[in-house]
Amino acid sequence: MFRFRHVAIPILIAGIVPLLLAGCAGGHEGLKSPQRKSITTAAPPASPIVEKVPVKADPATPGPVPANLDYEVGVGDVLAVMVYGRPDLSTGIQSNSLTATTGTATKGSRVDGSGNIHLPLAGTVHVAGLSVKAIADSVESSLRRYVKEPSVVVEVAEYHSRPIYLMGQFRTPGVYYMDRPMTFLQGITLGNGFDPSANLRGVRVLRDKKIAPVDVYSLMVGGSIEQNFWLRPGDTIFLPDNRNQNVFVFGAVNKPGPIPIPQGRMNLLEAIAAADPPSVGTKLEHVRIIRSLTTTTGELLVVDVAAIRRGEALSMQLVEGDVVYVPKNAFGTWNDAIAEILPSLTAVGAILNPFVQIKFLSE
Repeated sequence: MFRFRHVAIPILIAGIVPLLLAGCAGGHEGLKSPQRKSITTAAPPASPIVEKVPVKADPATPGPVPANLDYEVGVGDVLAVMVYGRPDLSTGIQSNSLTATTGTATKGSRVDGSGNIHLPLAGTVHVAGLSVKAIADSVESSLRRYVKEPSVVVEVAEYHSRPIYLMGQFRTPGVYYMDRPMTFLQGITLGNGFDPSANLRGVRVLRDKKIAPVDVYSLMVGGSIEQNFWLRPGDTIFLPDNRNQNVFVFGAVNKPGPIPIPQGRMNLLEAIAAADPPSVGTKLEHVRIIRSLTTTTGELLVVDVAAIRRGEALSMQLVEGDVVYVPKNAFGTWNDAIAEILPSLTAVGAILNPFVQIKFLSE
């Protein structure tokens, strides 16, 4: 930052008076302007960043709105089937005769691995993939051979076929079961909110062994509805904490891996020093940084650390999750750098920020 200095020019009254008197006596020398000393301002340190490339990972695919928003019964669900006027043919209700003998009620009929339930008289009824209304119609059709004008109502007594897993800093993490098609926001409400230590910059969804990024800030603050995708059975929503903040240093260092950030602040020189670089052989003019800004956006930075050490460039603060690579020699492209970093990134992939995982571990 430039600082402007006010320079006071002293006026020497004793020196000016003789000049004025000489002018009045007929001299033609005139008044001499006082001499100003030249002021030199040192140039401020330059930015150490010599290259910055913004990059973006594809967000989670929103997917189409489900064609049928009714719940479709699946394997493991328990159904209560009630036949009007025929408690002997019903499951999942407290019939007087059952209560009198055992004092308990049947929970209902569990959908077996083949997607069927087994009922008195109606026999085996295939129910997987059907709504409760369609199942009731199917049971009524089976009973018409034995019962005149049967009236059937079907309800889901227990949901077990469409799990989603909430892991990490939810107030109540665990396994939950969708009772209807759900969006991401609807799914995370099952966890009763976030723990105060939750790191919303690190939210990720694991699906089919792949990572689907979710930019929670854009969704909840910016109204980016495209981030509110439809969940699928088996999805895992992971919410990390912000208590163990790290940066990662790889390449020409003796102690590669995560470096804890004390009190949430660490500059680039401190991180490299903590990773114990060799005294000779490193190329600090082209240190590379992969930075996650959100779960879907980031930056690729090339930093002249040598200039920082010489005092010619500003010190650079790191951000939680930064991946720093100290090259052994000068190479030209980011593709070369990533190829050398990739094995190290894979080894610590579980604790990296989602952007780094998505952009590089999946490509």
